[in-house]
Amino acid sequence: MSHPPFYGWRVVAGAFVLAVFGWGIGFYGPPVYLHAVREAHGWPVSLVSAAVTVHFLVGAVVVANLPALYRRFGLPAVTKAGALSLGLGVLGWAAAATPWQLFAATLLSGAGWVAMGAAAVNAIVSPWFVRNRPAALATAYNGASIGGVIFSPLWVVAIDALGFPVAAAAICTAMAVAIWLLAGRVFSRTPEQMGQSSDGDASGVAAAPVTLSSVRPLPGRALWRDPRFVTLALGMALGLFAQIGLIAHLFSLLVPALGAQAAGIATGVATAAAIGGRTLVGWLMPAGADRRLVASASYTVQIAGSIALLVAAGDNVALLILGVVLFGAGIGNATSLPPLIAQVEFAREDVGRVVALIVAIGQGTYAFAPAAFGLVRELLPSPVLFMLAAAIQGLAIAALFAGRRRPYLVRAT
Repeated sequence: MSHPPFYGWRVVAGAFVLAVFGWGIGFYGPPVYLHAVREAHGWPVSLVSAAVTVHFLVGAVVVANLPALYRRFGLPAVTKAGALSLGLGVLGWAAAATPWQLFAATLLSGAGWVAMGAAAVNAIVSPWFVRNRPAALATAYNGASIGGVIFSPLWVVAIDALGFPVAAAAICTAMAVAIWLLAGRVFSRTPEQMGQSSDGDASGVAAAPVTLSSVRPLPGRALWRDPRFVTLALGMALGLFAQIGLIAHLFSLLVPALGAQAAGIATGVATAAAIGGRTLVGWLMPAGADRRLVASASYTVQIAGSIALLVAAGDNVALLILGVVLFGAGIGNATSLPPLIAQVEFAREDVGRVVALIVAIGQGTYAFAPAAFGLVRELLPSPVLFMLAAAIQGLAIAALFAGRRRPYLVRAT
């Protein structure tokens, strides 16, 4: 008797598409919206930049509560609502005639995009995989990088050709329809409904061991007192703060030496390196690897990239490209590795809450990164940005090391 193909990889494909739209519209879109709103109304940069920050801060509040929303309404319904909220929010950005309308729109866009972001992808994919979760999540999260590759230029071209309101209506309608169909037809299914076991194993086959032997559930405030949680959240937040802060200014820092066109290509190279780095780690990381060490190694590669950019002194093209590649190689891992650390360090019933909270803390932190790095850039020489990024990522490594424990792989989640 033949068995149906394992459905989990179809779920991964759907989560990949979700990430393309979620990051393409909710993460990479706001910087483009900022420019479009300024062009339309002539509002101060500080005002529109504050709207972008509010967009991410609202998302941080909502993502922290995603597990509770999933329990009450179900994952498919929350995903559909998120897509609709994001679409309406972006339409609000485009139609805003006054600052208060703009900030009202950020409440919708910020709340909606996190239902299509990192915690959502983890919640969609994780029920289907235990042993192969690193590879599955790496594949799904690569949709985030592809979203930047597709939507960053798409938004610019569409707004220039159609105007912001029409472009927003067209793109967001396509997004809402696609996510609505995925939520109803793909994300609504569970392994139990399909009669399948995790990783596509035969029924009754035990999942691969991945969890610390001493782990215990941490209900309520106990989680916030746990060193593993605190250090994981701190490590992710610091890493993302350094990463987002430098990325926000990288293009303009490269322009003097490379020119605008080549600088744009270089930022694309960083995205390609992010996809490559995430894919290699996801598919090649040994089952028994200490995942905090893997994350620390990824940050170390990014530190090497920051040092190469610093030593380039703004005019050594070879070192600039090397720095972009090395820094880019760790971009994806900063998002995908923390949920995998959570998988092995926390009880199964706590993993969803842990992932939602560390993503919320990270997002609430990096929302201020572009402005903070911009202030440093105004007050100090530009090379200081590379030193700052390297120093903050060094602190992220220290936080991850502070939370390490052994033995590592003992029982299954």
